Amino acid sequence: MTFWTQPITVEQLNAMSANTAVSHLGIEFTEVGEDWLRARVPVDERTRQPYGLLHGGVSVTLAETMGSVGAACSCPAGHRAVGLEINANHLRAATSGWVTGTARALHRGRTTQVWQIEMVNDAGEPTCVSRITMAILRPTP
Repeated sequence: MTFWTQPITVEQLNAMSANTAVSHLGIEFTEVGEDWLRARVPVDERTRQPYGLLHGGVSVTLAETMGSVGAACSCPAGHRAVGLEINANHLRAATSGWVTGTARALHRGRTTQVWQIEMVNDAGEPTCVSRITMAILRPTP
């Protein structure tokens, strides 16, 4: 049995994000692995806070996007994944380039999933680590 329960490609994920907050911020999916996702966000005029640093909320948006998509694409057909809780530890500022996140499931249960998203700058240095808990909702009749 494969980890992904629904078709998942970089092209599909980026098309699904068109005309949303995700595309407005410049977030783009770059890789799909056997049990992980990778996406990145630019550090530019759309995503910096007044001090010129990547806004912490943008890091959380990247994490929420990746964890939500990962959960949605790995839950049973017809089920929906919705966020319950997210946290983030900001470890290092980013002022330019890209911040890239890698999302992996820590727990895939019947009613919840927990995903960890580790973000790094272009030099591979950690910028943020986040964890999101997702509720898995059964189809409604």
